[in-house]
Amino acid sequence: MLGQTLVRSTEDGDIHCRIVETESYGGAEDKGSHAYNNRRTARTENMFAPGGIAYVYLIYGMYHCVNVVVGDADDPQAVLIRAVEPLSKRDEQLMWKYRGKVSGKAANLSNGPGKLCRALRIDKSLNGCPLNHAGSPLRLEEGEVFSDSLLQAPRVNIDYAAEYANKPWRFYIADHPYVSIRDKNAQPVR
Repeated sequence: MLGQTLVRSTEDGDIHCRIVETESYGGAEDKGSHAYNNRRTARTENMFAPGGIAYVYLIYGMYHCVNVVVGDADDPQAVLIRAVEPLSKRDEQLMWKYRGKVSGKAANLSNGPGKLCRALRIDKSLNGCPLNHAGSPLRLEEGEVFSDSLLQAPRVNIDYAAEYANKPWRFYIADHPYVSIRDKNAQPVR
């Protein structure tokens, strides 16, 4: 998914972003997943759908996160989009309009899952949204391939996941300014 384009349609026009960081969640056996042990709730039900839809949820009671459901029906696998980069100045301006100004570097606009959802106005109303339809308000489009500069590292903030906490299932484009967290022990993707 790295390098692919995430598009959010708004009343102000489409916003195009390059996906630069993701985390994978590997189904019912993954102790870091909301669907661990096939836990089916109103919150997780979309993870059990066939791949190609958005799984949007709220964390800490205030931040939305967006995932791409990637498994077959009843195989709850998803990829969290952790960071995106606006593709044009216009995209960046619309994202600032929705996110609001923040201090620090420009990458603070969308260098984290909650930040990018605020900047793209992604909330639970987009939960279940098909990501592969041209008219969808949230969709994926073909982007750039970064096969030589990809790194993998453990996922972030899932210490509770026991032996799954250190799985190298976070992926990002090396040296990209919009990556949320750099891991000094990250390895090239094999």
